Amino acid sequence: MFTGLVEAAVPVLSFSPRGAGARLSVALPADRPDFRPALGDSVAVSGCCLTVVDGHGAAGLHFDLSAETLDRTWFRQLEPGDTVNLERALRLGDRLDGHMVSGHVDAVGTLVDLADAGDGGWRLTCQVPPGFERWLVDKGSVTLDGISLTVIRPAGLRFDVAVIPHTFAVTSLGRAAPGRPLNLEADLVAKWIDRLMPR
Repeated sequence: MFTGLVEAAVPVLSFSPRGAGARLSVALPADRPDFRPALGDSVAVSGCCLTVVDGHGAAGLHFDLSAETLDRTWFRQLEPGDTVNLERALRLGDRLDGHMVSGHVDAVGTLVDLADAGDGGWRLTCQVPPGFERWLVDKGSVTLDGISLTVIRPAGLRFDVAVIPHTFAVTSLGRAAPGRPLNLEADLVAKWIDRLMPR
């Protein structure tokens, strides 16, 4: 489990297809000497829970991506130099400052617009694929590329989020532009209620 509070935004070092899957390598955050996940640890990479498969060191962190992961995320488009968000898994007793995030990407959305909110922050408009909109509730939670954010005024397949300057500065959103794909994870509670409701 994760919180959606990004610990670091780092560049992709390499992305190499391997059959139907791929190997992803990312840099370690230079300013976070404490961020050193071990072999087998879970790390949310732009919202997708991945397993460290080759330790760490000067070569960074390495992850194997399954065909399922590539089908559910925008990672097929990854290139060296792209920025991804990292968050280590929660430990028992950690504070939950964002919201409960599983790291299981539900769909890929698109950043439609990015505008100055007039309060020092930014207003982002996102579009989701059909079906995802049933989980969007005004003032509910959503995860964009691993970032815990609050839904504002959902309308059809679109919704807004407000991003404060700190979040904009320390995550991949600071490098985003309209047209960028985004890994989406809906609120866990919304998904369970939806699944349990009679149809």
